[in-house]
Amino acid sequence: MILAAGRGERMRPLTLGRPKPLLEAGGHRLIEYHLAALAKLGIADVVVNLSWLGAQIRDALGDGGRYGVTLRYSDEGPEALGTGGGIFRALPLLGEEPFLVVNGDVWSDFDFAMLRRPAGSIAHLVLVENPPHHPGGDYSLDTTGSIQPLPNRLTYAGISVLDPQLFAGCTAGGFPLKPLFDRAMQAGRLSGQRHRGAWTDVGTPERLAALDADLRLGRIRHPVLSSPVG
Repeated sequence: MILAAGRGERMRPLTLGRPKPLLEAGGHRLIEYHLAALAKLGIADVVVNLSWLGAQIRDALGDGGRYGVTLRYSDEGPEALGTGGGIFRALPLLGEEPFLVVNGDVWSDFDFAMLRRPAGSIAHLVLVENPPHHPGGDYSLDTTGSIQPLPNRLTYAGISVLDPQLFAGCTAGGFPLKPLFDRAMQAGRLSGQRHRGAWTDVGTPERLAALDADLRLGRIRHPVLSSPVG
């Protein structure tokens, strides 16, 4: 599942007329990097949630055929349901087995094939070094791959493998995902792995411009899609 329903408030004015996942960096839309990586992994079925300017995303991506995937859409209406509520609404489309989730507004050279969810985990997170805009981080990772609420924290990268069991007891409506992660952590069922490569939370016009420059100058590269030179 690709999360693409947010309004992109911090990205304004760029998102006043275009949803954030359709903004471009390195010659490609942000969401296209995810679609290419998922197709490379062999994932054929992808769910995208929609809200703010969602019709533009549906029109731009269509049925996903040209990306090598089949796209289905979970339309949340005019008000997005948050990360947790959006995924919960889409569960009937996602099935009963664990599924990969990626935020539509992050960019990374992480290879999805490297995901390793241990037995017993109902949420497995990719973690990265804390960026300047989030110095406190989110969680700590011990040597066994278990996530703990300890110092020396890392930041959740917006890439995870989730088991539908994570949403047990939830009801329809808007809610965040982090309380569910915290509940899983307290039960010893939250795991993670560290990514030491490139990652960007493309949350502001300045970060988008920096990512575009890094891709076009070859300072970072995506494992599937290449960027134009210059």
